[in-house]
This record gives sequence, structure tokens and C-alpha cells, in this order.
Amino acid sequence: MPVHYRRPFWLPASNYYILAASVTAAFFFLVWGILHEGDEETPFIVAGIGASLVLGSAVVIREIFLRKARHRYLLVERKLDYNVKNFSLPSKLSNNDFDKLTLEKNAAIVKEIQKKSETVRGLGNFSNGHLEVFEICNKYLSVAEKQLETVRVGSPRLAGLRRGREIVGELHRYHLLSWAEIEARELTQKARNYVTVSEKLNTAQEALNIVESALQFYPQEARLTESEMALKNFIASIKISHWIEQAERSAFKGNYKRAISLYRDALFFLDREDLKNEDREAIADKINVEIESLRQLSVNKKLL
Repeated sequence: MPVHYRRPFWLPASNYYILAASVTAAFFFLVWGILHEGDEETPFIVAGIGASLVLGSAVVIREIFLRKARHRYLLVERKLDYNVKNFSLPSKLSNNDFDKLTLEKNAAIVKEIQKKSETVRGLGNFSNGHLEVFEICNKYLSVAEKQLETVRVGSPRLAGLRRGREIVGELHRYHLLSWAEIEARELTQKARNYVTVSEKLNTAQEALNIVESALQFYPQEARLTESEMALKNFIASIKISHWIEQAERSAFKGNYKRAISLYRDALFFLDREDLKNEDREAIADKINVEIESLRQLSVNKKLL
């Protein structure tokens, strides 16, 4: 997933120049009023020149200085984005390293995994790094588990493998949860920013899939189960809000019959979705009130 950055603040040209014109007009009348009270013979000329300078300065500031500064900012951002996308953790591990975990090799691999973990922690909200460390941890745990089944009691490898499993197991959990949290949060925010219902639903479902994939490893993890419930509620709210919005549009156009039908569709989906009881009841009460109101309006319309 690409990394998202905060864009520099940039007013659209229309908004910027409307604001500049308003400031210029205010400046003109302010200067004109001051000069008029001072018995200046041609206050409007001086005020006009001053206002022209203000407007001209606004144009120069936007089109030259601010545009250049924004351009430099975006170039730096793209370069950083490219570096992050192509970032790969330096690795001394190969598939052969996992063939047989000797005492020395096991200690070296665990130490290397710990180094990778520290590197990723320093990168902040970089989800791909967490995913990469998780996958390495997962591979180590799988190999260690198989070799623990065959190692003899009393072997010095036994304590090392158990200790490695304990250390890497903690990192496995930490980086999986971090990856799922970052990805789900970014996708949820992206879903909120979309306009169309299909884009919102697809992106929110993608976030839910990530959380559910993490739950396969840690089904009892409270952070994951809470995120799963929150995302399911979010997806349900998108669907139900869509039907309610359609119903409101139909009611506004005077098509009360269709509006009632759409509200009933919303109730149908509401019953199917896994929402909290209090949330479901509150939404259902609101919809039922709207349906009853539309029925009354429909009756009154027929009587006219």
C-alpha cells in the first residue's frame, strides 16, 4: 500500500482570487475613507493605486513564490514516497539459514530478526515494513516448531529454540497487529473520503479483510475483535445511509410511495447487519418515524 502524506495547503485559484479581491476592495475603501477625511483632493486615485499594488502583489505571491514553494515540496514528497515504496529491509537471512537451526545459527537468526524489528519501529507508520518482519517471524516460528518436535531431550538446542520461539513470537504478534492497524486505519480514512457508495464499500471491505486475516493468527486479540466490529458497523452504516439518502431524495421530490419502499429496504438491511442492539434500535426508530410521517403526507396529498 502506498504511503500517504498530508498535502500542502493550496487554495484553488477561484477561491484565492475571490479572497484577494475582497481584501483589495477592503483596502481601497479603508484608504479612501482615511484620505477623504483628511481633505485629500483625489483620494480615490491614491486608494486605487494602493489597491492595485495589493492585488498585483497577491498575484505575484501565488503565481511565483507560493507555486515554486509548493512545487519544491511536492518534488521532495515524491522522492520520499519513491524511497519508501522501494524500501526493503537489509537481510542477511536466506532460505538455507532455516534448513537446520543449530545453536549458533538460531541465535544469529533471532538477533537478525530483532534488528529488523528495531529498524521498522524507527520508520513509524510504515505498514510494509511491519508486514515484512511479520513474515520473517512467521517463517522462523514454523521452522522452529518443526525442529522442536525432533530435537532430543537434553540437547543444548532445546533451550535455544524455546527461547527463540518466545522472543520471535512476541515480535510476530507486535508486527502483525501494527500492520493490520495501520492498513485498516488508512483504508478506512480513504473509504470516508470517497464519494460513490461502491468505492466506499470496496475500500472498507478491504480493511475488514486485513483485520480478519490477522484474526486467523490471534482470534482472541481484543484490538482485532474491536476493529472487526467497528469496520462491520462502518460498512453497515454505508449501506443503510445509502438507502436512507435515496429515500430522502424521493420524499423531497414528492414520491412518497418510493420513499417508503426505500426506507423499508433500509430496515431490511438493518436487520441483517451485525450492529449493536442500541445502534440498531435507534436507527430503526428514526426510520419508522420517517415512514409514518410519509404515510401521513401521502394521505394528505390524496385528500387535496
